[in-house]
Amino acid sequence: MTSLTVTIELECFLRILMASLCGCMIGYERTRRLKEAGVRTHCVVACGAALMMVVSKYGFSDVTTLKGVALDPSRIAAQIVTGVGFLGAGMIFVRNQTISGLTTAAGVWATAGIGMTIGAGLYFLGVAATLLIVAAQMTLHKNFTWLNFPVAEQISMEIEDTGDGVASIRDKLLSHNLEIISMKSRNNGNGLISLDLYVKLPRNYNVTQLMSLLSDNPHIKSIDL
Repeated sequence: MTSLTVTIELECFLRILMASLCGCMIGYERTRRLKEAGVRTHCVVACGAALMMVVSKYGFSDVTTLKGVALDPSRIAAQIVTGVGFLGAGMIFVRNQTISGLTTAAGVWATAGIGMTIGAGLYFLGVAATLLIVAAQMTLHKNFTWLNFPVAEQISMEIEDTGDGVASIRDKLLSHNLEIISMKSRNNGNGLISLDLYVKLPRNYNVTQLMSLLSDNPHIKSIDL
């Protein structure tokens, strides 16, 4: 192994190391918020993406000089985007019309992009993108008073199987300007109905108010928020 080869491999290792550190920065922010993917996942994704990018660029240099051999150095890099997309899809969960893990999945996908960027030798761009993503994830979690975003809440309850049980709950919510987005019910066969409501709430609406609002309804046997 020549000194030139050693120098090139050390530089490639430096790229992989820097990409891993950038992945750790993004993963640390996710870990603090108790998200599905944390420091280890983001570190490994960034490290792997940088490694594959380095291999894509330099791993076949011994055969590119052969006559009749033509290689596309971007072929492996193009597959990283698709592969990490499948990994991110496994972090997205849908429960009762509520989606969780979407930001984390997008962060993992972006982390792979940062690993590819640094693996390609674009150090400044990769580090700058890391800082931008971390800043965006930390800043955009704050409640901006000038943004009036409504929120939605899933309500599951058991009510008596009577003719006006569902109607009384609907009228109660509407009378307090709470919009019902969707409603699903099923008969339990024991004189009770399981009712799932998806309700739009005003910004800064306290869910305990919602519990108090429905607790005095004689038809409701149990509520789960």
